[in-house]
Amino acid sequence: MKYSELNLEPRLNSAIEKLNYVEMTPIQEKAIPLILAGNDVAGLAQTGTGKTAAFLVPLIERILRTQTDPDHERAMKNWLPLSQVLILVPTRELADQIHDNVLKISAGTGIKSHPVYGGTGYDKQKEALKSGLQFIVSTPGRLIDLYKENHVDLKQVRVIIFDEADRMFDMGFKDDMKYILGRVPRDRQFLVFSATLNFDVLNTAYEFGAEPVEINISRDQAKADHVKDFLIHLGNDEKPQQLLSLLKKENPKQAMIFTNFKHNVDRIAKFLMDNQIPAMGISSLNSQPQRNAVIEKFKGDNDQNILVATDVAARGLDINGVDMVVNFEMPQDAESYVHRIGRTGRAGREGKAFSLVCEKDIDSLGRVEEYTKKKIEITYLEDVDIVKEFKRFPSEQRASYGDRFDRKPHSSGSGDRKRSPGGRPFENRDGKRPSRPDGFKKDFVKSGPKDGPKPHHKVGDKKIGPATHAKGEKIDSSVKKPISHQKMNSSKPHHQAKPIVPKQNQPRKEQPKAAKSFRSNSSKSSSTSTSSKGLGTTVKSIFKKIFG
Repeated sequence: MKYSELNLEPRLNSAIEKLNYVEMTPIQEKAIPLILAGNDVAGLAQTGTGKTAAFLVPLIERILRTQTDPDHERAMKNWLPLSQVLILVPTRELADQIHDNVLKISAGTGIKSHPVYGGTGYDKQKEALKSGLQFIVSTPGRLIDLYKENHVDLKQVRVIIFDEADRMFDMGFKDDMKYILGRVPRDRQFLVFSATLNFDVLNTAYEFGAEPVEINISRDQAKADHVKDFLIHLGNDEKPQQLLSLLKKENPKQAMIFTNFKHNVDRIAKFLMDNQIPAMGISSLNSQPQRNAVIEKFKGDNDQNILVATDVAARGLDINGVDMVVNFEMPQDAESYVHRIGRTGRAGREGKAFSLVCEKDIDSLGRVEEYTKKKIEITYLEDVDIVKEFKRFPSEQRASYGDRFDRKPHSSGSGDRKRSPGGRPFENRDGKRPSRPDGFKKDFVKSGPKDGPKPHHKVGDKKIGPATHAKGEKIDSSVKKPISHQKMNSSKPHHQAKPIVPKQNQPRKEQPKAAKSFRSNSSKSSSTSTSSKGLGTTVKSIFKKIFG
């Protein structure tokens, strides 16, 4: 079926002609008439078959018809000036991709769109939302943040679309999706599209009142027709050499290399660069501006034609020039395999995908072959194609244990930092890291019962033992601090020498009464002794009278 048969609004028809949209793909042919009629749709199709246009073209058509002729059969009956189409996606890259497609397909119509996601500032997104948007393309987390701050009115959503919904469930967005669905009107149009569609996604749709018409144009096969995939059996240590040899043999115009581990991305990219193959990496370790810059370079006409990525880039990168994909490791889940190799063979072009399979990948390989219902063809490189001389694969750098005293703490307080018992990195209360005192092992003096009596601290005229503070509070004896008796008080000597005064010239000092009576006992010892004996005899006689 051709687009010209749809009788689209003139401005929209002009825009898609400039994009060379002539023949519809199978998913477009089945989905577009249903969406134009206002039906809920659940579309299952291989990646790279035009799912994005399958929902954007009919929705833009319906908005334009509503603006020009509210009584048109394709018009949205409850559309208001502030009404919106909400497209939810799992990744920032996919949000940018769909936003770009909205702008291209609606060029010259005045329809406005803006991507909304985390990793960037709020200000631009808030300003765009204030200006009035017909399309919001967003990740769930940032949308909920803006909704809670009253910058988004979910009651104005007339159409909600979940693109790559299964991936959103896999990434833990299920609760966010339910939160959003519970706050948009129940009479909105509901669309969900993906390369794989599981029962959990459809069950959620039914739970919130959707009745989607299911479209499945790839029930018998999971991967795209135009991708030839191969696997190479090898040892884990052989992967770098085989990857280098494979790239030099195939000499792709644009290639994507997928790894399961984000810390491997830069290592693989560096290995290729060290061996004169231009490459760049993208993963969740990159900031959003860095990721955007890498994708723009990769799309551009330059020598940076190899992209090393984690699965964060496996969805939503619609780059028609990619002619080769390499799985450095097999993905853990079979659906990711479909999305990875689907980055090539797009828009009817032929593509190749190679998987480097070692003993660690065998279980994943079995899951992929069971899911795709076919055995992946085995291939190998001839000895003549193997690169013999190359710079080695960079080893993983590990910080030494002793360096932790000298490194500055991360501002984010990341979990891989050594932390103090209070939960914060090694810091003083002023936020600075303590430095080790010079020779602190020498100055540390162990204290304990074996060391003899503790020195007393003099506070005024009162002597305070080591077990109490000046106010009489007890000290935790389990906390032992180094005490240097000689250096206890550097400003004043600890024991001040008293001036020697000749005995005859000393002023007479009045003694306390208790002390005077104590001293007087020595001179009156005989009388005291006599009185003590008399008292004892009296007491003895009293006891005899009482007890017999």
